[in-house]
Amino acid sequence: MRLTGLRSYLSYEWFGVSAPFDPACRLVTSPFFSPLSLGALRLLFAIYSLVTTITVLVFESSSIFSYFTDLSYIGLVAYFWASSIQTIVFVLRGQKAYPLQKWPRILQLLHILLYTTITIFPIIVTVVFWALLASSSTFSTQYSVWSNVSQHAMNSGFTLFEILLTNAGPSPWSHITPCLVLFACYLGVAYITHATQGFYSYDFLDPSPFTLSGMGVGYCILFTIVKGICTLRCRLVSPHGLNPSEQVQSEALDEWEHIDVEQPKESTGSEA
Repeated sequence: MRLTGLRSYLSYEWFGVSAPFDPACRLVTSPFFSPLSLGALRLLFAIYSLVTTITVLVFESSSIFSYFTDLSYIGLVAYFWASSIQTIVFVLRGQKAYPLQKWPRILQLLHILLYTTITIFPIIVTVVFWALLASSSTFSTQYSVWSNVSQHAMNSGFTLFEILLTNAGPSPWSHITPCLVLFACYLGVAYITHATQGFYSYDFLDPSPFTLSGMGVGYCILFTIVKGICTLRCRLVSPHGLNPSEQVQSEALDEWEHIDVEQPKESTGSEA
């Protein structure tokens, strides 16, 4: 029935939260590093990104929450602290389990959605900055050199580390919509900033249909590319192959498309 198919679409499994959650411990392992090395690297990235965010907050506190660069970087801070702690605990427990596997499913969902955002948003920031926004002032002072490299280059380096060098991902197709909604919510922040402070955080954010649709299409293309890279990496080097949630989505789609139709009963009596 269609109602059953709709429930499958709205289930945790559809959004990549399997039961049991991550039985192969993909989120805390890597095909190239030991769990201890992976946890140490993630912790290093967490500390560096946190120090960067605090420093930028001190020097640019009046406008930090108006820029997608800063908001997406805060997402990196949150992800690397969360993932590093989970990975380190996984090591301390003898590489048998990690806390998130036993936590409520809503927290598991939020973690993998956060993973999806940090594999997409930093790349958008890097491409847009170096293609449209960088100028002679980008490297005018030592602080600007450090902050721009940290937030507009190293951010994508952190992202590529997770995409290419861990067993996490690929994100399920179902994540494309909620993450797009988050991306669109930033536009609301940008327009509120314009209405209250009189400036666009980025000059190209004029509310024209071409601008809005172009950003949406660009996001969807990037999501597809990242998902394809993660899928290829899983097939080539991951010892566990693809995430079981990929199969769950396929089965849910089949169930949605199937409509049970009651067949007419054959008559058992003779005609008069």
